Amino acid sequence: MDWRSVKFDWNRARAFLVTAEEGSLSAAARALDMTQPTLGRQVTALERELGVALFERGGRGLELTPSGLELVEHVRAMGNAASRLSLSASGQSNSIEGNICITATEVMAVFVLPPIVQKLRRMEPGIDVELIASNSASDLKRREADIAIRSFRPTQSDLIAKKLGDVVAHLYAATSYLHQLGNPTSPDGLNKADFIAFDNTDGLISMLNERGFRLTPRNFPVMTENRIVQWELVKHGVGIGVMPEVIGDAEPLVDRALPSLEPLTAAMWLVAHRELKTNRRVRMVFDYLASELS
Repeated sequence: MDWRSVKFDWNRARAFLVTAEEGSLSAAARALDMTQPTLGRQVTALERELGVALFERGGRGLELTPSGLELVEHVRAMGNAASRLSLSASGQSNSIEGNICITATEVMAVFVLPPIVQKLRRMEPGIDVELIASNSASDLKRREADIAIRSFRPTQSDLIAKKLGDVVAHLYAATSYLHQLGNPTSPDGLNKADFIAFDNTDGLISMLNERGFRLTPRNFPVMTENRIVQWELVKHGVGIGVMPEVIGDAEPLVDRALPSLEPLTAAMWLVAHRELKTNRRVRMVFDYLASELS
């Protein structure tokens, strides 16, 4: 950033903002606990610094000029940032109340997190929760979310990660579909079965073929990028799909396709921005999720 291009005094910008929001110099002076002439001089000095007229001074009092209307939003953003800085410096950033944004996969968001969020809301009703259900990784560095539940460990140095353990998954199919296949007991019995395709199908084919299957892309005639849609297709007997056992074993319409098959595993990570160290609300929710999901 070229700091030489910033050629105005913040105190004068604050005087302009409060005057615009209060509607008059007298009201703004009271809000800032200063005299009206002093406030007026600050607004006038800012106009000289910026080279624009900010207010029209007429019989109806002060009204923002077109330039003033354009600039006031920028100064308001500066005011909000200054307020957050002041709260942080005074320790009020430790407040529990406020918003928290959590991002997780569709399966996690639909089947696992609702009771956990319900319990969190009972414990801390002042926390407003936004839940992003997406199989794409939100960018925590750009603050697209506060906390992420991911299947991979982040590599960025300014992110904090905690491994929650391994997610154990199996192949599942509708009971009726397995009966149609003859209730196979070995990978060979599923080599002509239909599977539900999703992202990285090549990786899944490779993983299953290492376990004794002989699958090709022709085994995946139906494709969806949505895990919830995939699970519904499995439940309706369209094909075989992968699901964590905590979800799959609880569904009465399906069975494990091969109960003796070695399970598929993936690590689960809880990730947050380094602000976790200084923001009590983020720290509390992070620790709570770690406890519930472990």
